[in-house]
Order: sequence, then C-alpha cells, then structure tokens
Amino acid sequence: MAGFGNSSTASSGSRTNGFAVAGLVCGIVGIFFLNIVLGPLAIVFGVLGLRQAAAKGGTGMAKSAVVLGIVDLVIFGVLLAVAASSGGFTWYVGG
Repeated sequence: MAGFGNSSTASSGSRTNGFAVAGLVCGIVGIFFLNIVLGPLAIVFGVLGLRQAAAKGGTGMAKSAVVLGIVDLVIFGVLLAVAASSGGFTWYVGG
C-alpha cells in the first residue's frame, strides 16, 4: 500500500510567496471594486512579498502588486476629482 504523505514534494514545504499572491489579487480586484481599501493592501502585501522574495521567489508578482496598488489609488483619485468637479453625488428620492 502506498504511503500518501511520504512524497518528497509534500514534505518540502510551500515555495509560493503568499504575500505576493495576496497583493496581486488585491491589486487586480481593487481596479474594479473598493480601490481605496484594496489599493493600500496591495501595496503593503507587495512590499512584504518583496522582503520574502529572496527565500520564496515571486519578485515579479510582488512588484506587480505594488504597481497595481498605486494604480488603484490613482483611479480613486481620478474618480474623486471627477465627482468633485461635477458637483458631487446627489440622491433624488421622491417628489
């Protein structure tokens, strides 16, 4: 009977940079939703991923996370400027 936990790949541990992946996901999702929240998270996770890149790799993902986080904040700034220049948001309810 084969031992299911005795594989060398199962015991070597994870080589994925989790912070880089989390930052990349936050950066991509932040372009479409909640960019004021997910943008800074992408930047923080990207910087933490860059610190771990020597041990776990994922330098490209971490750099992309930082760039996408900055893009998220720029998009938020543009949306805020457009809303402010057009008189802001108003809600019309009823008569």
